[in-house]
Amino acid sequence: MDPISCMSKTTITPVLLAGGSGTRLWPLSRKSYPKQFVPLVGEDTLFQASAKRLSGEIEALAFEKPVVLTNSDFRFIVTEQLAAAGIDPGAVLIEPVGRNTAPAVLAAALRLADDDPQAIMLVAPSDHVVPDGAAFRAAVARGLEAVEKGDLVTFGITPDRAETGYGYLELSAPPDADGAPVKLDRFVEKPDQARAEEMIAAGNFLWNAGIFLLRACDILAAFETHAPDLIDPVRKSLDDAEVDLGFLRLAPAHWAKANDISIDYAVMERAENLSVVPYTHAWSDLGGWDAVWRDSDRDATGVVTSGEATAIDCANTLLRSENERLEVVGIGLDNIMAIAMNDAVLVADMSRAQDVKLAVDALKEKGAAQATMFPKDHRPWGWFESLVVGGRFQVKRILVHPGASLSLQSHVHRSEHWIVVEGTAKVTVDDKVTLLTENESIYVPLGAVHRMENPGRVPMVLIEVQTGAYVGEDDIVRYEDVYART
Repeated sequence: MDPISCMSKTTITPVLLAGGSGTRLWPLSRKSYPKQFVPLVGEDTLFQASAKRLSGEIEALAFEKPVVLTNSDFRFIVTEQLAAAGIDPGAVLIEPVGRNTAPAVLAAALRLADDDPQAIMLVAPSDHVVPDGAAFRAAVARGLEAVEKGDLVTFGITPDRAETGYGYLELSAPPDADGAPVKLDRFVEKPDQARAEEMIAAGNFLWNAGIFLLRACDILAAFETHAPDLIDPVRKSLDDAEVDLGFLRLAPAHWAKANDISIDYAVMERAENLSVVPYTHAWSDLGGWDAVWRDSDRDATGVVTSGEATAIDCANTLLRSENERLEVVGIGLDNIMAIAMNDAVLVADMSRAQDVKLAVDALKEKGAAQATMFPKDHRPWGWFESLVVGGRFQVKRILVHPGASLSLQSHVHRSEHWIVVEGTAKVTVDDKVTLLTENESIYVPLGAVHRMENPGRVPMVLIEVQTGAYVGEDDIVRYEDVYART
């Protein structure tokens, strides 16, 4: 790659990484619907809050439409949640397989550099909690001066405890009161308790937030120097990418050849032109239920309740119900977390929050669907959830977004009965089209070619009763599909 001349700019393109599938917030976060898409703290999901925080024009900063990197399973969740937040994405890049953050950041940088090599990128995970958006944007503005000098800028969080679950950044000097960028000496892996306490006392160590502000040309130069083997497969995967319903699918054959490596290991820990912007306000990566408890409003005894939850004589406890028909009651609990969903319940000592992943491993070992599958199955048109499953029948609740449509399909092993309970449904059964409103129903015989649509302006909800020899999701023959799944 030829050398690129860099110039300063005040417009910034957010690059949101939204492909992860953490397990430490199980059962609410699962592989099929991970924590970034869940409203863990506040009404917005973490992904929506991240996108809103990095949007619009704020004083000297103007944010471009975000570039989002995610996987195929989450692509429609990404666009649905952005639309609900009133944000139009600049691009949604689909990673064929997970390759960690280095290839993802490189793909975004190459795409931006094709249009403007001097484009400024703000690379951020989409599952962090940053309550004070204005303070964070001010920190971003402070980092621009270092970016203009060609530095790769990362953000360090002022520690409020000797945390062993985070990596640290060692600064060349303690940060000043103005929060100006400080040169980075080195990255420090997650420490033990004694080492964490030593670093806090030293005053020049900050938590590594994993957020980066940089110019496309500078990060591409860093890849050329420190991880040149990644450039060819990622460049080719971008060149051969295919547009699919507005998404950009990176070419899988080339992408598979890219190393599975983080941006820290591939580039940042080897680069010398790094600066750190200290951030003194609240921040969390919500790495466990203990973090959710810390970042929630606690009562005088340290108790947090959410949903249909009641605490009696409890202290330092998190009680959370994700089902309005399921009451969670704690009596005399101390330092306990209890999270209940309609298909799984977690109860553990708060000190074991990082061990929740062991529960997921154990459930995978026994073949339990709850290990990875979320109760609501999100689809491009809406979602469904199973209410009752028997040997030869299944009852589902289905929600279809306004204007959305399921595929034209048939089933080999089951018939279906649909009862509309909210909104209006347009139903095709063979050559007959029927409009159904609330409290009306229709029967779909086995083998009939049918489709369900929502022609209205509000969500349509129906109850589906399936009967037959087999009621699995793979008993579908698709004939037409607006989401290209035929």
